[in-house]
Parts: sequence; structure tokens; C-alpha cells
Amino acid sequence: MNETVFQPKAILVTGGAGFIGSNFVRFVLQRQSGVRVVNLDRLTYAGNPDNLADVADDDRYAFVKADICDTQTVIDICRDHGVDCIVHFAAESHVDRSIVTPDEFVRTNVNGTLSLLRAARACGDLRFCQIGTDEVYGSLGRTGRFTEQTPLDPHSPYSASKAAADHLVFAFGTTYGLPVLITRCSNNYGPYQFPEKMIPLMMNNARHDRPLPVYGDGSNVRDWIYVEDHCRAVWRVLTAGSVGRVYNIGADSERTNLDVVKAILRQLGKPESLITFVKDRPGHDFRYAIDGSRIACELGWKPTVDFETGLDRTIAWYLQHQGWLDRVVSGEYQKYYERMYAGR
Repeated sequence: MNETVFQPKAILVTGGAGFIGSNFVRFVLQRQSGVRVVNLDRLTYAGNPDNLADVADDDRYAFVKADICDTQTVIDICRDHGVDCIVHFAAESHVDRSIVTPDEFVRTNVNGTLSLLRAARACGDLRFCQIGTDEVYGSLGRTGRFTEQTPLDPHSPYSASKAAADHLVFAFGTTYGLPVLITRCSNNYGPYQFPEKMIPLMMNNARHDRPLPVYGDGSNVRDWIYVEDHCRAVWRVLTAGSVGRVYNIGADSERTNLDVVKAILRQLGKPESLITFVKDRPGHDFRYAIDGSRIACELGWKPTVDFETGLDRTIAWYLQHQGWLDRVVSGEYQKYYERMYAGR
């Protein structure tokens, strides 16, 4: 197991007002004393300052509203705050939206990553941790798992844009010697997740006794990981990972979509009659599963929260924060929901 080789003093977290990013910001501030965090976020529909209201007054935390595509602004932020590494969460991340508006995914996920890499070089070759996704590997059949050597085979505009970003990260590492790392994680769930994603969407609909739209027959399989476990893994890769390597992050917790939806209904005491099967998503990958042996063997990381415990915590959090949920599903979200699921 590698010993810690890098101790950050000031981290630039991109997309830190989003779901995973805000959980990572909170993790660092609560668990890593002496580390400062600069949160750069454009505050798109999924970026919410309320996600970090509890740490807003921490003197080690700074928020800057900015666009990752604005390279000079990123450079100025890094220099002004003495940033020594970048953890890049910022991304358009919802597959359904990428099918409707792929251009925005290329702008943010590809051009935005290129902009950040240029800024990292300009500021003295900052350590750069790219937060990727297992979706770049494509689709598995009923057996097998993704390893770091699995060829990239993206099937959606979203996963294609993330694969392109990963290639750029590696290119900057090889061509310019930038100290880069890439993580590729399975499906996250937990507090502060925007309810376009499956678990909070189904939970929100169920609490209002609305239909729960399940693609196809619900047999698609995902490997689920509680967001705090993911944050611990990212920290471990950032501080102890070998430069130039990919680390897959998973929790060995495969579930069909239908099984997850039924578990949510059981937790809420709602009937399965709320489940409504809708037309399948175009290019819907059948199964994802992660082989996490590299991060376990090299860095000593393993998940600590099983799916049942994590789902309990997640549902409890949403029920305790119904005001937050009601605010984020108002307005534009309702129009999006109708566009995605009406007529399916």
C-alpha cells in the first residue's frame, strides 16, 4: 500500500456546489484540518449554494462563481488562493439531457476540461485529479467487470464527452508532464443529489404518490456507491495515487433498477403499483460493474457503507430536508420532467 506522497494545502474543487462536489468539499473541511478549499462553480441548474450552507462561514472555504471554460479566470483564482491541486468534478452529467442537448456536454466536459488543464500548466503544473465515470467503458453483459484496462467504448453523448476529457487529461500528462490522475466511479447516491437522477427522482415521486417512471423492464444493472465512500476514495487517490494512473471506484453493490425502485417504495411504505414502465432510453447500457482491486491493493481503500444502510441514510436525509427538495424541483425542473417522460 502506498504511503501518502502529496499533502495539499489549497484545493481548487470545480463543480463544488453540485452533488458529489459539495459532499467532497464538506468531507475535506470536516476531515482534513489545515487544508483550504476553493469552490469554483458556474451554478447551473444542478449547482446549489444551499448544498454548502453549513460550511459557508468556515475561514478555510471560499466560493467563486465562474466558468471553467474561462481559462484566465481559473488561472487568476489559482494564483490568488495559492492553489496547489485541482479536483475536477464540474460536468454536465445526466445521460438523458445529453441525448437532447449534446453540445452543452461537449462545451463543459471537453472544452472545460481542456481549459482547466491549460490553467494547471500555467500555474506551475498543478496536480490534477479528473473525476471520471465508469460509463466510458460502455456496457457489460451479465458477467464480467470493468478494469482500468477495459477499452473505452462510450455509448451516449455524455459518456463520449467524458471519455474525450479523459484522453485530454492523459495527453497533458504524457505531452507536458502534468501530474494527472483519473478516477472512474460507479453510480453515486446520497444527500444533495439533484432529483433528475434515479434515486432522488423516485423518492420524490413516491412521497407525492406520483408514478415512478422505470425505463424498459427495469432489468438494467448498476453498481451503487454511497457518496461519502466515493469522497474518501478521491481523497486517497489525490494524496497517494500514482501519477498517470486510472483508479476504478466501486462498492461491489450491483442492483437492477427495478430492485432499487422497489427498495425505495418499501422504505417509504408505498405500493409497487406506483411503478410505471416507460419507453427505454436510446442506447441504454445494460450493466455496469466495477473491479476495484487496484485502489484496494495500491491505496488500501474499500467501501464502508453497504447499499441498504446507504439507502436508509439517503431517504432519511431527503425526508428531513423536504424544503431543500421542494426548492430544487420547482420551475425549470418541472418543464424538464415533462419533456423527458411525457408520452413515454
